[in-house]
Amino acid sequence: MNGLPLTWEFLAVPQAVPEVRQILRERFEGEDAGDLLLCVSELLANVITHVGERTPVSLRVSATHAGRVRVAVSDPAAAVWPELQEAAPENTSGRGLQLLDALSLRWGVEQGPHRKTVWCELRAPKRRPPRQPDAAPALSGGSGAC
Repeated sequence: MNGLPLTWEFLAVPQAVPEVRQILRERFEGEDAGDLLLCVSELLANVITHVGERTPVSLRVSATHAGRVRVAVSDPAAAVWPELQEAAPENTSGRGLQLLDALSLRWGVEQGPHRKTVWCELRAPKRRPPRQPDAAPALSGGSGAC
């Protein structure tokens, strides 16, 4: 997929989530783009909620050999393992991994000695034509690179 991979390193803060969504919205379109935006939001929100605000994260959006798009969010909390749980109907949170499981074609966790990566693969959304050179803009508390 042309223009991929996209990689950003930044601090997981609430204001970064809509910034990332806007950057991706400018690059992708169509029905599958909504799934991509939601999965990215949920992965980042999980870091903020379960690891902690201002945790350094790496976000990578790349193409797979199967023509899918892969989203990977890495953080330094290798011991904080995500669990797919059933949220009670009255709960206002706790559905992030349920959404990821429902929307993605597959997802998983890779654990290293000092880092873990939660990833998912989705149907590749249509790319918008680039308006300018495809450089990843900086996010709050971080930087972008292609």
